[in-house]
Amino acid sequence: MNSLVDLNDFSLDEIEKILEKAFEIKNCPERFKNAMEGKILATLFFEPSTRTQFSFQTAMYRLGGHTIGFSNSLNSSVSKGEDLKDTIKIVSGYADIIVIRHPLEGAAMLASLFSSCSVVNAGDGGHLHPTQTLTDIFTILEYKRQLFNLTIGVCGDLKYSRTVNSLVEFLNRFKDNKFVLISNEDFKLSGALKENIEKKGNTFIESSSLKDSIKDLDVLYMTRMQKERFEQNQNKKEDLILLNEEILKFAKSDLAIMHPLPRTKEIDSLVDKDKRAIYFDQALNGVYVRMALILYLLEEEKEKKEMKEKKEFVCENKNCITKTEQYLPKYFREDENGVFCEYCGKMVN
Repeated sequence: MNSLVDLNDFSLDEIEKILEKAFEIKNCPERFKNAMEGKILATLFFEPSTRTQFSFQTAMYRLGGHTIGFSNSLNSSVSKGEDLKDTIKIVSGYADIIVIRHPLEGAAMLASLFSSCSVVNAGDGGHLHPTQTLTDIFTILEYKRQLFNLTIGVCGDLKYSRTVNSLVEFLNRFKDNKFVLISNEDFKLSGALKENIEKKGNTFIESSSLKDSIKDLDVLYMTRMQKERFEQNQNKKEDLILLNEEILKFAKSDLAIMHPLPRTKEIDSLVDKDKRAIYFDQALNGVYVRMALILYLLEEEKEKKEMKEKKEFVCENKNCITKTEQYLPKYFREDENGVFCEYCGKMVN
C-alpha cells in the first residue's frame, strides 16, 4: 500500500516515473480510460478547494474509476465529534485511495498511519502540497525541458504559501538553480529554507521589486496572500506585488509565468493573453499528473517509511495535528540540523 504524504519520501527516480507516465497520458489519454475500472477514490476536503478536488475527481473518472467524499467537514461525522483517526479507518474501508485536505499540519500523515488504503496529501495547513508540486514540476519540464540551471522567481506570500515552500524545496534538489525571492518584509521565505538552499550549493537573492527582478527570470511563480494562514489578530502589511503588462516589458521572451491558483489581484487579467502566461495550462496539467499518481500508487510497490517514536520530545507548533488528535504516537526525526516533528515538519526547540 503506497501513499504520498511528503514528496521528499520519493526518490528522483520514482518522481521521474510518475512524470513520464503523466506525459504519456497527456499525449494519449484514450489508452488509460479503463485503467481504474472498479476502483473508488474518496476526497476528504476539510478546507475549500476547486482545482485540487475537481482535478482528482476528473482524474479518477478519466481512468474509469468512481469517487465519493465531501467538500465540507460539516457534512462529515467530524462535526459530531468523531476524531480524524476513526473517520480515516471507516472511509478507507470504502475506498481504494483517499485524498485528504485539512487545515492542520500533519493531518495527511495521520491519515496514512490509520488508513487501510493509499493516502494522498492534497494540502495540510501551511505545510505541504505535494501534488501541486508535481504539477508545477511537470509544467516547468514541459516548457523549459529541464529542472536545473534555472533562475526561478517566487513572488508574493512566501511565508505562508505551502506551494511556494514545496516547489523551492524540490527544485533545490537540482544543481545550479538560482532563486529570486520577491516579497515584502512580512512575507519572506523561512530562514530554514534559505539555509537549505545554501547547503545544497544553490543561491538565492531577496527582493521587494518584481520590476527590478523580472529581467533575469526563466520561471516566475506568483502566489496570492494566504490570509487563511495568518495568525489570529495578526497585523500584516499586505503591500500587493502586482504583475502587469508594463512589468512584462522587462521580462525574457521565453519566461514561464506560473501560479497555483486561485489568484486574487496579484496578476492583472490582461496578462492572460500573453503567450508566456501558462497558469491555466498548469492547472489542466494537474489532471494528467494526478492520473499518473493514482496509477503509480495503486499499481507500483514502494518501501514504507520507517518511523520511530520519541516520547521525550514535544511539538510546540499550535497548528500541528498532534495538538487536537492527542492519541497520536510521538514521531520525530533527527538529523544534523536538529529534531523535527514528523507530522508538521517543524523543528523542536
